[in-house]
Amino acid sequence: MNKGKYIFLFIVLTQMTLICFVGCVEKKESTEENPKGHKVEEDLQAIPLLKDKPDDLHTPKGMVWIPGGTFLQGAVPQDSMAMAHEKPQHTVAVHGFFMDKHEVTNAQFAQFVEETGYKTLAERAIDWEELKKQLPQGTPKPPDSILQPGSLMFKRDIDALVNFDDYSQWWDWVIGASWKHPYGPDSSIKDLDQYPVVHIALEDALAYCKWAGRRLPTEAEWEFAARGQERKSIYHWGDDVQKLSDYANTWNGIFPLQNQLTDGHADRAPVASYAPNSNGLYDMAGNVWEWTSDKYHVNYYQNLQNKKEAPIGPTGPKTSFNPTNPLAKERVIKGGSFLCSASYCASYRISARMANTEDSSTEHLGFRTVVSVDMLK
Repeated sequence: MNKGKYIFLFIVLTQMTLICFVGCVEKKESTEENPKGHKVEEDLQAIPLLKDKPDDLHTPKGMVWIPGGTFLQGAVPQDSMAMAHEKPQHTVAVHGFFMDKHEVTNAQFAQFVEETGYKTLAERAIDWEELKKQLPQGTPKPPDSILQPGSLMFKRDIDALVNFDDYSQWWDWVIGASWKHPYGPDSSIKDLDQYPVVHIALEDALAYCKWAGRRLPTEAEWEFAARGQERKSIYHWGDDVQKLSDYANTWNGIFPLQNQLTDGHADRAPVASYAPNSNGLYDMAGNVWEWTSDKYHVNYYQNLQNKKEAPIGPTGPKTSFNPTNPLAKERVIKGGSFLCSASYCASYRISARMANTEDSSTEHLGFRTVVSVDMLK
């Protein structure tokens, strides 16, 4: 097998390419708002939720208070791009919490690394014995020249596509790519302090959270905060897709061949470059995908819907399961990225969600943090 084929094998084996595109061409299904008689928000007023910020607590620097409440999580009925794992809508109650106004930046992550000496997963030697646990038995080991520290990067010189199922056409495993070398080993984060940190695996985000006294948001918290006052809308600014470039850094054109740069950026943008949502949160659509703490289970929404009572502060399923990647441990990521396009997946929609393996990192995946009241007392 030649080196190019080994690179593609490695990309497939580590499952790093599926976070923006898998399932984007699924058959769209109609849904009814709050189907099967699940309790609606008006019936849940008696739930003892923490809504208002306690008077004795100060808002942490760079964060905003998200008042607690109930909402219908999942795809709204008018969303023609919604995928099956975004359905059905189900009622969820969330306690109030603090959330970062924007994604964690290079400058913030650099301070963490400087104080702790931390090395991200993309900077460490690859453990084949650990990696092969996620692969079918008997999968051959790629050569050591390929099993080197690095991360996944988007190809920027694509002329044509053979088919959309071959992700190697627009992804490259780049040895030496990491958070401090976001465009490859010869790049740096000089002058990129206010850009979102990327090439971050789950354990990297969790390590930062521990150092900062924060945590990752649950999927329910993330979506609740993203919706703000737009409880029944497709996007966090309403249903008008024509306003997309005012609110999100996405792919404008035919993915992955032509980007018209209508939003002013070819790839990542500095945080807070676009208008915030009604909660004062920036980049809740596009720019980079964001980790949540929830494990990914393809049937999780359906399982929640089958319960008689609305969950309060759900933290996701106990185990992960994805039929397209059954051996891997995956988490839910939210928000979409600069690669999301109306011609392919439109994952800048509020309800959009994707699975990502816990040990995967790419140039369009970062995170933001939250703080709950009990963490400050």
